[in-house]
Amino acid sequence: MTPPTSSFAGLREPSAPALAATADSVVAFGLAQRGTPYVYAGVSPLTGFDCSGFIMYTFARFGVAVPHSTALLIDVGRPVPRAEAQPGDIVVFTGTANPSTTPGHAGIVISRRGETPLRFVHASSSRREPFVKVSQVENSDYERRFMQVRRVLGQPNLAATRPAPTKPTAKAPIAALPARQVAVAPAPAPALPKTLALNPVAHPASKKPVIKKVPVPKKAVPASKRKASATSSVRK
Repeated sequence: MTPPTSSFAGLREPSAPALAATADSVVAFGLAQRGTPYVYAGVSPLTGFDCSGFIMYTFARFGVAVPHSTALLIDVGRPVPRAEAQPGDIVVFTGTANPSTTPGHAGIVISRRGETPLRFVHASSSRREPFVKVSQVENSDYERRFMQVRRVLGQPNLAATRPAPTKPTAKAPIAALPARQVAVAPAPAPALPKTLALNPVAHPASKKPVIKKVPVPKKAVPASKRKASATSSVRK
């Protein structure tokens, strides 16, 4: 559905000659990517595109920064009425779910202003034709899903409008505490003796073992044997 014309009151068109030259280049470059396969989150013709990755890659070729997000493409540049869509504009659709009211798909307009049907080149995720191709809004499901047309060509570079990252505030230097010098007398070096007394340690092998003789007690002889022995000695 075409947005009310009153919502675009006060908008001024950029200079036509400069816009047309840039728009034709963007469209030609986008059409040159036809046949590149659809790949989720893809941003390169070597590996594939998703819908917002295709748009980001195409515009980046001409120094125009756009986000790699369909949800953010609905806010880039400025809105224009669908009847005033022209080459190089971005057309945004809802997702395929019915009813969906949030951005889910986008493409680059290739039709001239006022031309119908409104045709666009995009990275399609359809099962039958999952690649970059040309489609039209009228007499298709995109008619039901149409949301807005956004114009980024001829606008200030989107990257330049983003706030520059703030640098951390430098902390004030901490004042150094006054230092007091204290004289310290050097400690005298310890006096070493000229000679060191050695404590000789006798090696166990240097001593000869001392063997003490222990007398062996004689066995007591019974009196009966002593008498018998005395008798036998007499007889001999």
